[in-house]
Amino acid sequence: MTDRSALRALAHPLRSRLLAELRVHGRATASDLARALGTHTGATSYHLRKLAEVGLVEDTGTGTGRRRVWRALGLAPAAGVEEEPLDDDDAQAADWLALDYLAHFDERARGWLAERSTHDPVWREACGLEDHTVQVTAEQVTALRAELLEVLERYRRVGQGNPAARRVVVYTCALPLPSALTGPGRRP
Repeated sequence: MTDRSALRALAHPLRSRLLAELRVHGRATASDLARALGTHTGATSYHLRKLAEVGLVEDTGTGTGRRRVWRALGLAPAAGVEEEPLDDDDAQAADWLALDYLAHFDERARGWLAERSTHDPVWREACGLEDHTVQVTAEQVTALRAELLEVLERYRRVGQGNPAARRVVVYTCALPLPSALTGPGRRP
């Protein structure tokens, strides 16, 4: 994420969870989100407005009275390199957000491991954790990421309306390996 105002807004535990909840489960009211996250409606309303101020969520206009219905807006892909380095506060916000994201992923992955035996064998086979090692330049990993995002976008709503379809979250994380693991003579 490169928009600093959005970065600062998300560097708050409840805000990052609100956005994640809307992205995964879709539209919801502040009351729905408060129940799902175990917090108070006033807090969720306040933080939803803060997220709306930086363009991460919006009021759909479909609610009635005080029951506003919120939805997550698409996140712009992070640009490769910032033109200006982050100041200390923004760097700390970015680090906190990355660690919070990892904790959220850990929670989801552990949840899957705990409940996978309750799912149909086809789902158990298709879902889960895996890693793939590739040997690429910085430009090639940028192209790889762009291609993966294109594939994910193609599949975003392909199952809509099909009762057999389920929402699936796909995490991507390209991490360079330490030099000792990738040096001369090492194969990916």
